[in-house]
Amino acid sequence: MTKKRSSQKSLTGRVALVAGATRGAGRGIARALAEAGATVYCTGRSVKGKPSPYGRPETIEETAAIIKAADGTAIALRVDHTRENEVKALFRRILRAHKRIDVVVDSVAGEDPLMGTYGFLWQADLKNAEAIFRQGLTSRIITAKHAALAMMAAKRGLIVEVTENDIIGGGGNPMAQAVKMSQKVLPLLWAAELAPHGVAAIAITPGFLRSESMLQHFQVTEDSWREAGKKDPNFLESESPLFVGRAVAAVAADPKVKERSGMLFSSWELARDYGFTDYDGRRPDWGRHTIDFSVLPPTWIDLFRTATDLESRWLKTLAARTKRFRAKIPS
Repeated sequence: MTKKRSSQKSLTGRVALVAGATRGAGRGIARALAEAGATVYCTGRSVKGKPSPYGRPETIEETAAIIKAADGTAIALRVDHTRENEVKALFRRILRAHKRIDVVVDSVAGEDPLMGTYGFLWQADLKNAEAIFRQGLTSRIITAKHAALAMMAAKRGLIVEVTENDIIGGGGNPMAQAVKMSQKVLPLLWAAELAPHGVAAIAITPGFLRSESMLQHFQVTEDSWREAGKKDPNFLESESPLFVGRAVAAVAADPKVKERSGMLFSSWELARDYGFTDYDGRRPDWGRHTIDFSVLPPTWIDLFRTATDLESRWLKTLAARTKRFRAKIPS
């Protein structure tokens, strides 16, 4: 891919939906799509008077207000994406109003506390397993299904799954691992199914994200975030949620987006390709960052070493098998 810089209003006239736009990456992506000129539907469960089940104060109305204050166009709608009837009604409403839907981004359950509980396989607490799968995975499949149905007739569209990490492995408990791996692999499978219908699907991960909850964790604000570098030097390479948002906006505006379908991307790789920056002019690059592992327990470092060695072997073996199978398929 040749490097390019997307224009400021490269998505004018397009309609986008960001599921899980309440906070974190979802909010940043909604802001960036509106910044690029799209009309953005911001959905989630957290609304004024009925706050987040995570105990967070952010709401989808707040996200829409931020967008409108920046002269963007946003519509906040409360939707529970685990309920197919609500998702189906949402797409019906968007198509009635605009006759099109161009971009659907799913960031639901990105910071679900149930998935943030770490533990080895033999330590897994399974009492919330069904809730984790319903919120973090089933909701994604429901939304992607209806996004595909809404886009296929027009032979265009982009579905984006927001995930964590640009390799297959991921941390957390076994349920979180299963959810995050699925978020990366399902777009690969969907891309093949959707290719004849002109619809693209990708997965994307931010780097070290300065979400609202992460800022709270380090007891800093967006204005003072560099102070957190005293506790964790890696945080100095962090990115605002707007950065991954601009990554999504750049891909969505790319006329060759179908060439990227099925792949897993990172915000920093796309910044290299498209030339965008964070709101402060920085271009954080987690992929080139030399990670300071001293802030992590030695047990984790040993686990990462073993896991990445195994994943490399696994992927190499799988790639060879896939090529052999492809050679058997008639051209």
